[in-house]
Amino acid sequence: MIEIKERSCFIHIDVPGHADNAPTLPENFQFPSLQTLGGDLITVLDFLHVKYVIGIGEGAGANVLARFGLAHPSRCLGLILINVTGSAASVLDAFKTKFISWKGDEIGQSAEDFLLYHKFGYQLVGDNPDKEKIVNEFQSRLHSSLNNKNLKQYVKAFTSRENLCLKNCKVDLLLVTGVMSPYAGVVEKMFKDLNKEKVTLLKVERAGDVLADAPAKVAQSILLFCKGQGLLTSVVLPGVDRNRAFSTSSGGSCEGGAGGRRLSRGMSMEDYDKPNIRRLSITINHEQLPPIKK
Repeated sequence: MIEIKERSCFIHIDVPGHADNAPTLPENFQFPSLQTLGGDLITVLDFLHVKYVIGIGEGAGANVLARFGLAHPSRCLGLILINVTGSAASVLDAFKTKFISWKGDEIGQSAEDFLLYHKFGYQLVGDNPDKEKIVNEFQSRLHSSLNNKNLKQYVKAFTSRENLCLKNCKVDLLLVTGVMSPYAGVVEKMFKDLNKEKVTLLKVERAGDVLADAPAKVAQSILLFCKGQGLLTSVVLPGVDRNRAFSTSSGGSCEGGAGGRRLSRGMSMEDYDKPNIRRLSITINHEQLPPIKK
């Protein structure tokens, strides 16, 4: 991800009360639904003068971003959704069956239990000798920075969300999951119901938490997806000779970069891909927005 990061501006968004060491939300605070969170992301982009984005989200974050893409397709070049789920019931059924079988007794579906299953379900079910170590390390990280009372409200919003339907989504999608993920079946079912011209499925073998188990494969898929949108054109795919890849961009103009605009002879594709705050100004005319390639 190093070269991708060097040519990108990342905006990380915390839902209310989920910044590190955040105070407890007021008792009368109405925690927003996932639908509201998704629709309101547009205010963040407007405030920061960001015209369009490629969204990356996991779990509940992926669900929120999907709703953002449905509500504001003109501001979204594409969405990379990791372990996104459409139906609340399917997730809860899997949670009850598999997680309870691991603990050996009935549980109250606490926020911590739900997050443990969401993140490590494939490692907690079966004869894994490292179960307790995994749980203890995760709980330690969880308690060190997140407000548990606020966390419960987010989990409640996730489990009580409305079903997500992406059949009419106008944005290009990359769905990512691992074969061993507790949500692999849910993601695959969602993929079967979608327009294959707009969606791609990456199902990683021998992986549950794909970001931890297969980071290189995920990074390469992100790069390919961005290239399909006309972005990150100067980043070379693994296994491609860099000198050969850039030899054609040093002697003349070429098409590429965000928006498919023609590069001058004095600017290489690599320079063009580097973030330029002035180029991303909200004063850009609507006609200059990059087309979404199909």
